[in-house]
Amino acid sequence: MKLVNYQLQTQIEYLSNDKPQEFFKDYIRSIIEDTSKPYYQRADYLGLSLKELQSKIDILSSDIKELGQFKKRLDESLEIAKELTAEVFLNNGIERIEGNIISSITLSKETTKEKISLEVKNSEELLRRGFVKYELDTQSLQAALLQDTNLQKELKPFVELIKTKETTPAKAKVNLKRSQSNNTQTDELLHIAQAA
Repeated sequence: MKLVNYQLQTQIEYLSNDKPQEFFKDYIRSIIEDTSKPYYQRADYLGLSLKELQSKIDILSSDIKELGQFKKRLDESLEIAKELTAEVFLNNGIERIEGNIISSITLSKETTKEKISLEVKNSEELLRRGFVKYELDTQSLQAALLQDTNLQKELKPFVELIKTKETTPAKAKVNLKRSQSNNTQTDELLHIAQAA
């Protein structure tokens, strides 16, 4: 795991739509135009800075997922511990224990809720008796309208196709072609680039 961020990576991490971005573009421009370094070294510096941030995002996503699972397991363990403690208290005739640091441990009353579920034995008969929910199938309607211009004219008073354009801006993409064994050499090159 890399402990030191590249200068470019740090700048990327602080980018926001709410903040001015001209300084970042100027910095990228200065890296591209810096002819004192070979082109591949500049490409590695840019690409690895972007890749490092993606790696951080991937690690955080994985950690969040693991933490969520761990929290769920701990919640379940806590509930089991509370229930088992209550069972031991009840079996020993204990309603309350007072502590020195905590005020006391008491038991909540056992509660029972009635839950109703439905088991359908003959759905066709129930549908015939009127237990039906009708809903407009917008996906089929849109597909039909796109294929048939006559249908568009016929249904114009009832529906309209609205076309919108969504532009996704161009983005830099880092394509790795070198094996992982070359990362140490590239890290050394980038430290040189950062120090300069």
